Amino acid sequence: MHLNPAPAAHPDPWVDVLRGYVTRTVEALATGNLLVERSWTDPYNPRDATIILSDPATSVSAEKLALVWDEVTGWRRGAFVSGLQGVRTVLSDVSYLGGGVLPAENDIVNRVLAGASEPRQAYRSVANLRDGLDDALLARS
Repeated sequence: MHLNPAPAAHPDPWVDVLRGYVTRTVEALATGNLLVERSWTDPYNPRDATIILSDPATSVSAEKLALVWDEVTGWRRGAFVSGLQGVRTVLSDVSYLGGGVLPAENDIVNRVLAGASEPRQAYRSVANLRDGLDDALLARS
């Protein structure tokens, strides 16, 4: 278990804009008694972030639950297959949490705990550079 599961600074400032929101989400998950093992932000087109959760019953799990956020579809969860900073995360058994592209951190926790599942929805395009998403992300830093 990492001492600080919050994501490290990303070398690309445009991707690093996500870090505050992801850090606050990690903190909210911990407050909701979900154990976060590690998290990272990366890559782009779309920009995304990954949070790996640990099973509180065991320190070793064959299938780790992961949450992935991207700037087009918002949050989804699934079993972690592969991924690391610099490599797109792959999940199996994916379900989307819904709630928009940038739901409140406590809403994410509630959706995870409730097992929320909604159809995949594209809330925006990566080409929407001036639609307010970056301002909203910076406001959550």
